[in-house]
Amino acid sequence: MLDKILQDAINMAAAVGEIHMEYFRTKALDIDTKTSIYDVVTKVDKESEALLVKEISKRYPDHNIIGEETGRHIHEGAKWSWVIDPLDGTNSYSQGLPIFCVSIGVKYEDETQVGVVYAPYLDELFTAVKGRGAFMQQGLCLGELMTPDRLHVTTKTDIATCVLASGFPYDKATNPANNIDNCQRIIPKIRGFRRMGSAAYDLCSTAMGTIDAYWEMDLKEYDACAGALIVQEAGGIIVPFRDDRNISIIAGPEILVNQLKELVR
Repeated sequence: MLDKILQDAINMAAAVGEIHMEYFRTKALDIDTKTSIYDVVTKVDKESEALLVKEISKRYPDHNIIGEETGRHIHEGAKWSWVIDPLDGTNSYSQGLPIFCVSIGVKYEDETQVGVVYAPYLDELFTAVKGRGAFMQQGLCLGELMTPDRLHVTTKTDIATCVLASGFPYDKATNPANNIDNCQRIIPKIRGFRRMGSAAYDLCSTAMGTIDAYWEMDLKEYDACAGALIVQEAGGIIVPFRDDRNISIIAGPEILVNQLKELVR
């Protein structure tokens, strides 16, 4: 069952990646906003989610779907749920910046069993099945995947030597719990800071060790579902750091997460 779900999720991610690349750096995005002027949506978000909902419903008609754009498609009594972000990194995408991805997490009851994140411009496919490890492959855009590289979080132990990633909530202009104070506190203590604009890709980078650790507040389930499993299967941990801003997490190897816990609020 999990092997089939994984392969179907990869195939769906590839199809969504084709939509992303068809419109990328074109003037046909039909850019609009959602909750605020900072919260951008494009026709690519909508077309990508429509494809995912159609394919999941066709292949798994009794499974729930939780999507960023169309909300919750719930079947009473269903134990399986697909948690989808059709275009994570929409702001970057709409600007023509290359870090964006599709994120697909599949849960059985409350536990994520499969995670797939695909960044089509970079042609990086991240996958994990619970208990089997996490992997990155290239070649999906060509239809011929290369040998997978097994992922492992960084082996660094001192936060001062680290490059960390984070982001900011859409209501940063009106809500003082906006992560700016955390950045002011943490950035002077670390080697470098990156704001890549995609929570799913930040989590996968943490799993790969190209980012040493990551924290962010006010994420939604579709932002973090797949990426969190990929981090855990790469030997990292996911720890919440506050409960008043939706999903607020620190991700990375335990030793660095413990150091970050002392700094984030």
